[in-house]
Amino acid sequence: MYPEHTPHAPAQRAVEVHQPSPYPPAVPVAAPVVPVQPNAVPAVASIVLPDGRVVTGYAIEPTRPEPVAAKPAVSRTAVNVALGGAGFLSVCGGLVLLTSFIAALTAFITQLIILAAVIFGGWIAVQILGARGHQGGTTVTIRKAVIKRNHFHG
Repeated sequence: MYPEHTPHAPAQRAVEVHQPSPYPPAVPVAAPVVPVQPNAVPAVASIVLPDGRVVTGYAIEPTRPEPVAAKPAVSRTAVNVALGGAGFLSVCGGLVLLTSFIAALTAFITQLIILAAVIFGGWIAVQILGARGHQGGTTVTIRKAVIKRNHFHG
């Protein structure tokens, strides 16, 4: 930490004190006055005071403040929050509509399957139970066995 070539301890070292030196005061230099002709001659106005004196002079335009940038009536954060909320609600509404559509489509397909089963089942019932001119009842042949109305003949 301390250089080894110093013969004395750190507390015995000489301390150098630097005093700040002030800058010399600035001397204002007056710029030369150059007469400039105005672009247009201003109008001279005269005013008669109540005591009868007349004061004549140039009309001075009042200074106008710089136009301030128009601030929006509503803060941008509020607009962003409102747009985000509207977007969130539209997404939620879309999901609800999609869910409703899927449920309706499922119900429709289920009803079509049931209708097909009823129609196909009715057709099979007509085939089995329908009168085709057999003597003594309906005959269905299954694997070389003959079933005649409540009697099995093997």
